[in-house]
Amino acid sequence: MAKHVLFFHGSGSEEGYDADAKLAASLTLNLGSGYSVRYPLLRSDGTPDLGRRKQIGREISTSEDGIILAGHSFGASMLLACLSELEIKKKIAGIFLMGTPFWSGDEDWVQAFKLQPDFAEKLNRKIPLFLYHCLDDEEVPFGHLAIYKKQLPWATFREIPTGGHQFNNDLTLVANDIKLI
Repeated sequence: MAKHVLFFHGSGSEEGYDADAKLAASLTLNLGSGYSVRYPLLRSDGTPDLGRRKQIGREISTSEDGIILAGHSFGASMLLACLSELEIKKKIAGIFLMGTPFWSGDEDWVQAFKLQPDFAEKLNRKIPLFLYHCLDDEEVPFGHLAIYKKQLPWATFREIPTGGHQFNNDLTLVANDIKLI
């Protein structure tokens, strides 16, 4: 029986989905036939992120127990928000976050994207959690990974020398880690 992976794309609806389709394809290829990767389109409902949080929650709730969750960029940050704010009843086998922004600042537009101050306390520490970030990421500053290291000391962190924000469209490292859980 195949293991199931749910992969959430970066910002924007169609443009983020299209840009991250190569990441989803790389993950699918590198995981092989023992895994099934689902890659849903996250649509904006007009609210800055609440609609995506709810959609991620619905996607997880309709998944099999033992689901493996993955997200890139905005999708990774919304997945983390969802897991720390909503009651998730499905058994999660692992969480894999790539190029994850840590939203901060006082601007009105950023408020809806921020994690709750106690978000880390609400995550299940028994679920393997991996965060990946390329040193040469041109979209999300590498320093965001250091913030997550302080907040999530039990997680596994992978600092990748090159690959930019799109990881050179190669998620071999992520697939290898998924296979370990």
